Amino acid sequence: MKKYKIDIPISKVSEPMVIYGLQTSESLFSNLLGSTAKQFNFMSDFDILKSAREGFSKHVLMALAKKISLTLQEFANIMHISERTLQRYDDNDIIKTEYAEKAVELARLYTRGEEVFGSLDKFKIWMKTPIHVFRGEAPVSLLDTSIGFDMVFKELGRIEHGIFA
Repeated sequence: MKKYKIDIPISKVSEPMVIYGLQTSESLFSNLLGSTAKQFNFMSDFDILKSAREGFSKHVLMALAKKISLTLQEFANIMHISERTLQRYDDNDIIKTEYAEKAVELARLYTRGEEVFGSLDKFKIWMKTPIHVFRGEAPVSLLDTSIGFDMVFKELGRIEHGIFA
């Protein structure tokens, strides 16, 4: 009897080289989240998660507020912290992680708004303008709740696709 040698290929999945879960983040994330983003010019969702868990310094949070043109009062209302308490922190103090999460949401929203409007300045104006769909309230006034963030994100999607109320 003749013996045959059968080569059975090893099961192997070939995929193009990609990084799963990688989402590039524009300038607001880079400014908010510091040297990691600037060094690689992107941050993955896990990098953002790690940074939020570690918390941000008051200096970083105030830089974000300035970049997106929020007053101290507006920023404090969104963060659910009193203005006075926020003022008491030293610039290098790490502020609680729950505030870091809100800061990440703000950066995501303003990054998305910049994409939809084509300009951060145009988006900042829209955020402070009373809008009929929000019952005459400015979108920035809705950001004190996660539901408000969601409403603004949904409206950005409608604007992007040309669906107006």
